[in-house]
This record gives sequence, structure tokens and C-alpha cells, in this order.
Amino acid sequence: AREIHDNVGHMLSRSILQIGALGTIHKEEPLHTQLSEVNTTLNQAMNSIRESVHDLHDDSIDLKQAITEALSPLQKQYKVLLDYDMTHNIPRNVKYCLISTVKEGVSNIIKHSNADKVTLLLREHPGFYQLCMEDNGTVSSKVLDGGIGLENMRERVEAQNGTLRKKKKKGFQIFITIPKQEG
Repeated sequence: AREIHDNVGHMLSRSILQIGALGTIHKEEPLHTQLSEVNTTLNQAMNSIRESVHDLHDDSIDLKQAITEALSPLQKQYKVLLDYDMTHNIPRNVKYCLISTVKEGVSNIIKHSNADKVTLLLREHPGFYQLCMEDNGTVSSKVLDGGIGLENMRERVEAQNGTLRKKKKKGFQIFITIPKQEG
């Protein structure tokens, strides 16, 4: 995706600018109309390349690596356990939902928890994806009632037709399930 963007995308951009300059200089027909048609074709090609590059990039996201990076702010102060059992064929929207949820969870732990241990489980089942994030700290009932971070998590999960449950039991736990889409 990066190579296509850096090489083909930049060559197309340069060609679009060159055709635009030629169209400005040469107003006589039929050359002006032909240059305009070439410009339209190049712009369509550029849009197609953009879409393809975005799709390639999104599909290439390594969920395990992204989750590991999202957990990295916890590494110094917490014992972090990651139990990861997912295939590589996870839809892009589910990947983004899981990554965002873990980032928000990490932020909440750093801000609100006095834990020293964090466990994250990501598991793929035949019909759904599961995320369970928990710490062993104490939590005030105010945090359990939820702030904007928890509400954002819930909205992201519900946008995937999933459910989010939270509970206080020897720490704080977030439990998410996202059903697999048939098709």
C-alpha cells in the first residue's frame, strides 16, 4: 500500500498537474477538450488508487501487533497478561472497534485504577469475537457508572451489533462480544 501510494500516486498527481497546466495554456479546440478528457481519466485513476491503497492498508493491519502497542503504556507499572487467540480474517470494522476499546481501557486503567495487574483476553469463537479486559484494582462506583470513555466504548461495540458489560469484581472488568456477520 505504501509503495503504491509513494510511487504510483505521486506520478499520477504530477501527471494531473501537468495536464492541468497544458489545458490552461492550450485553449484551442480540439486539443483543450482532449486534454480535459485525459485530466478526467487521470483523476478517476487517482481516486481508484486512493481507494485501493486505503483498502490494502486497512486489511494489512495486524490486530495482535496493534493490541500489543496499545498495551505498551501499561508495561512499566503493571504486570500485563495478553491471551490472544484470533485468526487473521477479522473484518476491518471489528479490528478498529477492538483496538479503540483496548486503547480506551488502557487510558481508564492509568487514570482511575490502583491495580498492579492487567489481563486482556481476545478470542475468536465460531459465532462471535470476545474481548475481556480486567484489572485487580479498586474502583469507585462513580467509575463503574461510566464516563464518556466507557460510553464511547459501548457505542463502538453496539455499532458492530455487539454488547459491552462491565462489572466490579476483584477489580474492574469489561466484557465485550461482537457477533460475526454472516455472508
